[in-house]
Amino acid sequence: APTETSSPSLKTGAYILIGVGALTMLMGFLGCLGAVNEIRCLLGLYFTCLMVILITQVAAGLVIYFQKETLKEELSHIVGSLIESYDPLNGDDRNLQDAWDYVQRQIACCGWTGAKDWENNEILINQSMTAYPCSCSNSSKDFQVDSGFCNLDVLVNGTATYADWPVHEQGCMDGVEKWVKDNLGVILGVCTGVAVVELLGMILSISLCKNIHNEDYTKVPKS
Repeated sequence: APTETSSPSLKTGAYILIGVGALTMLMGFLGCLGAVNEIRCLLGLYFTCLMVILITQVAAGLVIYFQKETLKEELSHIVGSLIESYDPLNGDDRNLQDAWDYVQRQIACCGWTGAKDWENNEILINQSMTAYPCSCSNSSKDFQVDSGFCNLDVLVNGTATYADWPVHEQGCMDGVEKWVKDNLGVILGVCTGVAVVELLGMILSISLCKNIHNEDYTKVPKS
């Protein structure tokens, strides 16, 4: 069966990001064109686009805040399915598997709730857990290996459990939450900075519109 790697919330979020990106490109073009040629309707459209983007960002932040438990459950299901079907020889899900390996290496975590999640992997089950995901490893000998499965050096009766693996104990869910908490100030600072720039752009576009409007009146010949 194909790996289920999508969810309504994540799809909605992806579509929102794509839409905001396209709107940002269009907005920049219209803003430059309107400012250079002093076209009021384009400046007005630029202001509207900025306002829509700002409202979208605030709405997305509220959705993430109030729906965080639902998003966490959906991510848990997605990652669980990915771990269960993880296969280094499967090229179809290669990009997704590489992304998950990258997360485990960077955060120094293993599985979603812990290394035990990997006991559901079909390949590891067939190998009686005598191998483990290399991206989870905390062993120096696996330092250069960043994906796929690594074999245990010492086997007990030819079988093993996740407790025998030289891997990180922390699950990636806890690791991600810790990373967000540690970097919350930076995240809020970046979001605030972006919002301030957008507000300044809105103020600037309104000011240009007013100046163009005043210039139009001054150019009218007096009777």
